[in-house]
Formats: sequence, structure tokens, C-alpha cells
Amino acid sequence: MIIRPVAFDHPDAVKLNDQVQAEYHVRYGDGGDATPLDPSDFEPPNGLYLLAYDEDDTPVASGGWRAQDANGEGNADGDAELKRMYVVEEMRGRGLARRILAALEEDARAAGRLRMVLETGTKQPEAVALYTSSGYEPCEKFGYYRFHEESLCYAKAL
Repeated sequence: MIIRPVAFDHPDAVKLNDQVQAEYHVRYGDGGDATPLDPSDFEPPNGLYLLAYDEDDTPVASGGWRAQDANGEGNADGDAELKRMYVVEEMRGRGLARRILAALEEDARAAGRLRMVLETGTKQPEAVALYTSSGYEPCEKFGYYRFHEESLCYAKAL
């Protein structure tokens, strides 16, 4: 398994993003995650987007972080927001999400970010289990979905 940085609008990233959006639609019954994202959000040193590739050079997992500072959506100065963590179904349970998460945390820390934050939902128990077992704790809600009942927010000091 190889993990490489790519642009958020790289064709392989777009492919996996379409898959995660389809999964959100199945789980939540809407059009997916409507959080505004721009490819420039993930450009170093203010962010990073990673893809994991299998031995056939097929993209099988993704994740990124983007810098956030104090804003009207509940972020604090020094936040790094985790976005688009996803593993294709046939590759789940192999530790890929943990590897990507660790690499993103390390990169955000090196970029001077103080806290990693994320928003997930009540219908994603696998995500909640990953994050809580990785040291994330519930935090004040932030971001696009901060007023939604199904929204869950977590944070971890970097």
C-alpha cells in the first residue's frame, strides 16, 4: 500500500469523493456532504490531501486536512479540519484509515496546527469508533452541519 499526496481535484481524488458522497446519500438520504470545499483548501502548508493506492495502483482510501482559524462556524485559531476520510468497502478493516489519519495528524502538527477537528454523523458508527479509539473526544459543534441533530464533532490536541 502506498500513500501519496495529491490535489483535491486530482481525478483519483474526485473518483473517491464521488464514492463517499454516494455513501453519505445512502446513510443520510440527502445529496451527500454539502460542506463547501475548494481544492486550494488542501494545498500545503495550509492543508494536505492523501490517497492510498493498492498494488495495482488503484485508489482505495482518501483523507485530507485543511487549516481553520476562528470563524463564525465555531472553529478556533490553530484548528486543522479533517475532511473526506474514506476507504472503499472491499478494503475496510485493514488499517488504511488509521494510517491516513496518522499521516494527516503528523503533517498538520508540522504545519503548526494545534488541534485536529472533525465532523461526522450518528449514522457512521465505524468513523466514531476510529476517532474515539485514536484519542478524539467530543467537542463543541462547528462547521456547516453544527445545527444538525445527526452531527457529531470531535477534537484532538496535536
